[in-house]
Amino acid sequence: MTVPELTEKFAELESHIAEEKGPFALFALFMREDAPDRWDLIVSAPWAGDDKRSVVDYFVGQIKSRLGEQGLTRLSRIVVINPQDAAVQALNRAIQIEHGRVEVRDSNFFGLTVKHAYIITSQRPQAPAAA
Repeated sequence: MTVPELTEKFAELESHIAEEKGPFALFALFMREDAPDRWDLIVSAPWAGDDKRSVVDYFVGQIKSRLGEQGLTRLSRIVVINPQDAAVQALNRAIQIEHGRVEVRDSNFFGLTVKHAYIITSQRPQAPAAA
């Protein structure tokens, strides 16, 4: 699977999950300098809650069913981050996109040197409507 094919598959996955669960604050693939040829899937969504293990398990299941084992083996890890995290909010301000692909190279995110990244969604979550 080429990188363009991989990013296309993950963009489709992001759209599907956003439709099913709700919008993401951040959905991105990062290739760290210390882990070449493997991607970190970075996800942040209001619906993710505090049970990160169950969110990771959910993503593993979705990736296996929609991208197959090969999609999963291209990942080094799945990282779930709170949308209120200062680094997520800073990235949301710097890059605003939904269901697309912004390519970034040689940057620093979350204190990690990132060789290559694809930001698929980066947006501030909408505040819930007042009752």
